[in-house]
Amino acid sequence: MAKWTFDPMHTQVEFSAKHLGMMTVRGHFAEVTATGDLYPDQPERSKVDVSINTASIRTHNEQRDNDLRSSYFLEIEKYPTITFKSTKIETKGKDRGTLTGDLTIKGVTKPVTLNVVKYGEFNDPSMGHRIAYAAETKINRQDFNMKFDAMLDGKFVVSHDIQINIEGELLEAQEPAKVGSSPKGREDQAAR
Repeated sequence: MAKWTFDPMHTQVEFSAKHLGMMTVRGHFAEVTATGDLYPDQPERSKVDVSINTASIRTHNEQRDNDLRSSYFLEIEKYPTITFKSTKIETKGKDRGTLTGDLTIKGVTKPVTLNVVKYGEFNDPSMGHRIAYAAETKINRQDFNMKFDAMLDGKFVVSHDIQINIEGELLEAQEPAKVGSSPKGREDQAAR
């Protein structure tokens, strides 16, 4: 079975929330690390661990980013990471499935299920063998101790529901050439 890793240059964790029940505010985390044992042909055997640097939150507005890093929301000084550890993967048809795992934000761990879609597969000598996936879910931020509840004119300034969208490419690891596996390699070993 081939070894696969997430390509950090092609992995995105994005979120969105409603402002005053009207405008959708979108953001992302710039620093995401994903590891695990990945089996694209047998997804139910796969395991995924994700770690997100909370300070890397970006919404294209510095004041809002600082508010999100504060104790009202992520409290980054006390909780520098968000983690996700998969517990179950199920196929739900061709190129579709669910990924269930434990999401930890601000020291609170809750089970979360993401709907997953395989976008496609690409194999090229210069870019490598890649498989792209997308996943989405919705969480209630209050379940994770983000209790900010300011209201204006009867509307929440920030919605409780947060939409999460993830896209990523898995890259098949290249096996290093084994010393001694070719006639030239055996000659090199014999010469030592």
